[in-house]
Order: sequence, then C-alpha cells, then structure tokens
Amino acid sequence: QVFTFNRVEIRVQPAVKVKNGAPVSIICHADISKSTDFQLKHNFTFFKDGKLVFMTVSDKEDALYEIPVAKSSDTGDYECTVRADGKLGFSNSVYVWVAGMTKPILTADKKEVLEGEVVKLRCELPEEVPPLEFFFRKIKTNSAPKEKRVPEQTQNFSEVEFYVEEGDNILQFDCFGKRQVRSGWESSQHSNKTLVTVKEPFIKPALITRPSNNVTEGDQIEFECSTVVAQMRDIEIIFQKNRTILNSVRDKKFLKYSTVATQEDSGEYLCKVEQGAVSKTTKLNVFVSELFPKPTLSASMTKLDESKDLILSCSINGFRGANFSIVRKSSSGDILLKSSRVLAIKVNVNDTGSYTCKAEVRGIVKESKPVRISVYAPVSKPTLSVVSGSPEVVLGKPLQLICHSVMGTPPITFTFYKGDEIKKNVTNDTYATFLDEDIGLNDNGGYKCDARNNHSSGVKTSNILNVTVIVPIRDASLGSVPYGEVEVGSDTAFLCSVKEGSWPIDFKFFKITDHEVLLHEVREYSDRTIWHKKTMKRKDTGTYYCMASNRASVDVRSRPITISVILAAWHKGVIAAFVLTAMAGVGAVAFWWFLRKKKKGNECSALAPNLTSEKLTRPPSDGNYYSGSGYIEDNENHMKSTDESKGPDLESAEVDYTEVEVSTLDPHR
Repeated sequence: QVFTFNRVEIRVQPAVKVKNGAPVSIICHADISKSTDFQLKHNFTFFKDGKLVFMTVSDKEDALYEIPVAKSSDTGDYECTVRADGKLGFSNSVYVWVAGMTKPILTADKKEVLEGEVVKLRCELPEEVPPLEFFFRKIKTNSAPKEKRVPEQTQNFSEVEFYVEEGDNILQFDCFGKRQVRSGWESSQHSNKTLVTVKEPFIKPALITRPSNNVTEGDQIEFECSTVVAQMRDIEIIFQKNRTILNSVRDKKFLKYSTVATQEDSGEYLCKVEQGAVSKTTKLNVFVSELFPKPTLSASMTKLDESKDLILSCSINGFRGANFSIVRKSSSGDILLKSSRVLAIKVNVNDTGSYTCKAEVRGIVKESKPVRISVYAPVSKPTLSVVSGSPEVVLGKPLQLICHSVMGTPPITFTFYKGDEIKKNVTNDTYATFLDEDIGLNDNGGYKCDARNNHSSGVKTSNILNVTVIVPIRDASLGSVPYGEVEVGSDTAFLCSVKEGSWPIDFKFFKITDHEVLLHEVREYSDRTIWHKKTMKRKDTGTYYCMASNRASVDVRSRPITISVILAAWHKGVIAAFVLTAMAGVGAVAFWWFLRKKKKGNECSALAPNLTSEKLTRPPSDGNYYSGSGYIEDNENHMKSTDESKGPDLESAEVDYTEVEVSTLDPHR
C-alpha cells in the first residue's frame, strides 16, 4: 500500500469576496496517487491567519469548513493541511474578504435630561471581533454633528459620555464601527438613532431698567434681573458691567441694583444665571446723557520761580450753576486747597505738583484734567571733581569727572567743558558724570562745568579743575661701573634709569639667588639713580636687575646684568712672590747638593792623601736664586726650567783646585 501526495488545494465557494451575512464554504482537497485501491484516513486542518479554526477526519480526499453567516471578522488568509499515514501535505493560502460589518446597537442611559447633565451611550457590534473602532455622533437641529472616536482593543462594544449644553432641546445620537482589513478600513452601517429630550433647569434671565435705559446724569437708575428655576439648588445670579461684577445673589430668583447715573455708567450690562455647569445670560445697553461738561483748570504760569505769585481758576464752558473746589493731587489722596473758583498763592518749591478743579451739580461731581505746576529754586555753584578722588590720571587711561550742585530744583542741565570746548550735556537731578577717554600729555587742566535749571537766575559755573597726567614708566635699564668684573674689596656703582615716566620714581635693586633679594630702594625726582655698593666680596658675584615704578602703578623691570668679583692685582703679586720664593729655595738647595756630590768624588780620586790640608773655594749662595724671569705660577714648570738651565753648564765645567785655609763656617751663610 504505497501512496503519495500530488498536491493539496484549497477553494472558496461561492467566491473569495462575499457580503456580510452570506454563507461561505472553504474546501480542502488532497490529490493522492495510490499503488492499489485501499482505504486511507485523512486528517484535515484549517487555519485562518495562522490560527487553527477547524479539524476533521475523513476517508475521502475532500473536507469542508462551512461559515453559515460570514462576518467581517471572518476576513483573512485561509490554508489547510492533510495528514495521512505519517505523511503531510500543505495547501497554498487564499484570502477571503467578507465585505461589510454587522449593524451596531446603540443604547442611552437616559431618555430625558436637563441642560448641564451628561448622557451616557453604549455602542455594540455583535458577532464582531476586536480590535475595533467606534464612532459616536451627537446630532442637533441646524448644526453639524459632534463626533467622538473611541478605539477598543479587547471588546466589541464601547461607552462614551456627551455633555448637554445650553440650547440643546431635542438631541439624537447614533454610532458606527470600523475595523482594519488588508485593503483598508471596513465600516459598518450606522446604528439606530436614539432620541433624548432636554429640559431647561431655569429660563433665560430677564433684565430691565427703571425708569428706562436712557437717562440723564444725576438720575436714579435701577436694574432688576430675574429668572424661573426648576430646582432652587445652587442657583446664582451675577450682575456685571463689562468685566466688573456689580452685584450677585445665591439661591434667589431675582437681583436688584441701583445707582445715581453718571456718564461713566453708559455701556453694556450683563445678567448671568448659573447652576452647576449651565449658565445663561441677558445683555442690555444703557445710555446716560451729559448734565454738564467737565470743568477746565487754567494757571497763570506752569513754570515759575519760588516766591512768585500763582493764580489758578476753574470754569465750565456755558454753565455757571456749579459748586467749584480746587485740589492738589497726592499719593495719600486729594488735598482740598479752596472751595472756590479762583485760588491765588505765593509759591515755594514744595508747591510743585498736579492740581485739578472739581465741579458738583445735583450730586454729580466732575473733575478737570490735571495741571502740572513746577516751582524752581536757583541752582548753587557746582563743584567739579574726579570720581576716584585724586586729581590725576594715568596717560592712556579714562578720566571720570562728576559735577554736582547742592541746591537747585531738578531737572538740572549740566554742561562739561575741556578747555573752551563743550564735551557733553547731561540733564539729571543733582549731579552728572563725564568720561574723558582721550587723555593726552598736554591735558593737565582746563576742565569745568555749568549747571542751570528753569529758574530765571541763569547759569552757574564751577571752578577750573586742573588734572595731572601721569606718564607710566617705560624701558628701565641697569648698568654698573666697573662693568662685568669687579676686584675684591673695590666699590661698584649701579645705575638704574628709565626712558620716560612721571616723577617721583621708586627704584629698587634686586639680586637673583635661589629667590629674589631686595638690596636697595630709593625714591627719586629724576629719571635715574645711582647706588654705590661698598667693598665687593666674592659672594657678591651674581645676577642683578632693577625695577622702577611711579603713581601709574606699573612695575617696569630692567634686563639683568652679571657681576663677577675677582682677586685684586696685588693679591695675585703676593701669591706669585710667595710661590716663586719657595721654588727658588728648593732650586738652590738642589744645586748645592749636586756640586758637593761631584766635588767629593774628585777629591777622593786625586787629593785623598792631603785632603785635610787643602782649602776648597765655592761660590756663595743665599738660597734666593731662581732661573728665569716673569710671572711664574706653575711650580713644576719652574723647577723643570731651572734644572734644564743648570744641567749643561755643570756638565761642561772644569773643577779648579787651590790651597785654601779652612775657616769656621759663617752660620748666616
């Protein structure tokens, strides 16, 4: 019993695309070749999108998977496998598309609601499988529907809440669903429409005015705002003009507000009734006509010197029957000066300020525009000084001046001069500053300043300020006499000088060892100084430099010089004489010893019998003799040259013999 799978096929009836609700049959067919005609059991397995959906066992070569009512969730890729006697065959996949979705079912938790309440809706897609998307719609007459989208990943229904707004009378709600398929999105039909009736918790408020909404200044005007409420719970009535709340009440059906009308009361008024999240408003425009115009305040002068006369007068164009008063404005409130149309005073600087005029008719008070009165005291003579305190400046550095007047009513205008040239004008209260950044060598004076204000006395001028220009030190140098080498015990003069710099100048002399040692310092009214160092010693050998500074506060250092302290010439002569004397003594002793040895040899051979009776004559020697001349430092060379000069003469000399008397040796020789 031999068999083999030729192929496994999968087919869909009536078609691969069907409408939602139609029956669908999926057929799996195994094409098998057998060696003989024998019975074979087939295990059929159907998969949708890789998941097992149906299994059956048959001795036939075909198996059927039926979907009596197809839904959009049945859309997907189908395939089948056939297992027989340990052998397995696979079909290709086929895509089945169920077009359309089941119609959703919509329910509402309420059929009748109040404005400000919430309607809870539930939309369900029976027989559909998530993930799904639900769309809810709120439909109102004469307006576009409001829509809410809710995705659902794990269930085939969704719930949502809609807020019922003011003006919502009869509302309709519906919903529909969507699911994503290979070709895009599949949409369901719209659900049934659910009707919800809306009731008002209170009616729109009524706003009226008495006597009317067109009144004259001084008239009493009364506002009344009322409403009808279904439930007297958390109800509030608010009365306002523009954004300003004028009055309000709670848990009442009406509100009243009255005032004496002024021109400022013209405008739009609003009555608002609120309960929970619901609010309703009514607006009303009120016009208040003018009873009399604003008064005008005039002054004889607005800028005047102290102790001068000032007259203030108040008037209303074309109107006389008013009560006038003149006041001065202040931060703590108005100060009444006189209840009259005219005010005459002799002013001082404390009278500077703003003045207004008030007029009153039938309880209506109107105020004029303010008039600014400025009273001036004369400026005092200004003082000009340097901000840093000292009347001097370093060349190339900026100079800041300050001009100050102790007395005088501000604003004060200050003018700075450099020589006869105006450099700057500044208007300030009591002082002004000037920065001169162009300082030259010749700028040693000529600064002054003027001060003036609106007083009739005119300009006051400061004294002339002379400023000293400090030239910084430049190019310090150090020299010495003698230069380079100095004998022990001698004096040395160090000269430190600068190319330029203002006097006095501080000079400092340093020696560099392991650290810098200050040796000498001095202040000079000159561009140079000399320091005499007495009795130089060998330890004074080293490197020296000098440093110069002045009031510019800049230290300038010279290049270093090196001083070597050596022995004096007479020291060298003493040492040389001592060495030569010693060498001469050694040479004389050696020469004497050589002659004596040779003479003794000759006497032994020729004069042995009568040696004692003969007298030997020798040249005298004082022990100070040396050969050569000049300054000899090397003892070894000296000795060598002495022996060489003696050698040949002694070898060639002949010995003379004579009779001498032996006398006692002179100890001094």
